[in-house]
Amino acid sequence: MSRIYIVEDDITLRNELKELLENSGYDADALEDFEHSKEKILASDADLLLLDINIPHLNGQMLLREIRKSSDMPVIMVTSRSSESDEVLSMSYGADDYITKPYNPTILLLRISAILKRSQRNDTTLSYMGLNVDPAKGCISNSSTEIVLTKNEMIIFRHMLDNRGNIVTRDELMTELWDNEEFVNDNALTVNISRLRTKLADAGLENVIETRKKQGYILK
Repeated sequence: MSRIYIVEDDITLRNELKELLENSGYDADALEDFEHSKEKILASDADLLLLDINIPHLNGQMLLREIRKSSDMPVIMVTSRSSESDEVLSMSYGADDYITKPYNPTILLLRISAILKRSQRNDTTLSYMGLNVDPAKGCISNSSTEIVLTKNEMIIFRHMLDNRGNIVTRDELMTELWDNEEFVNDNALTVNISRLRTKLADAGLENVIETRKKQGYILK
């Protein structure tokens, strides 16, 4: 049974989320005291985090950035706003997905299921231009460097690696990420591609993802 940790300061919504998740077969727990939120979240050892963007003491985006310094726990950001800037910030800080309140319970459960399914795959270690690629651990490494990728960055990189030398369309990548094109926002993919390029450059591989205008991307 997958464990989901809820970080939501609205008591009514928090209880509704907990009930929804438990009725759907998940082990759900929630943060109730927002002092030292980061430490409590990491100690929860959850399989997935539902993180509200507006919480006391430290907003959700800043908290996510702190969590990403030591954990690749899958995270879905929950926000009452609908501006693209919130989505882009959330994804750039390492969220795996985001959903806007008032959320559709069916869509939320589909997204949770898709992320958990990907995170629980038992993938083998691969290689690319002198780097070890470990999808299970979410990292790329060589003898001197180890770089952690978010779940979405690894999914993008793995799909490009599986199709190395061929054009991979944005639609293909979005389908890989969210399993259903209807629920995809194009800006989130752009942010993830940009972050992946930066991390590959940090590992000594600059300009290995080529953009083909109106077609997609090629991993060299």
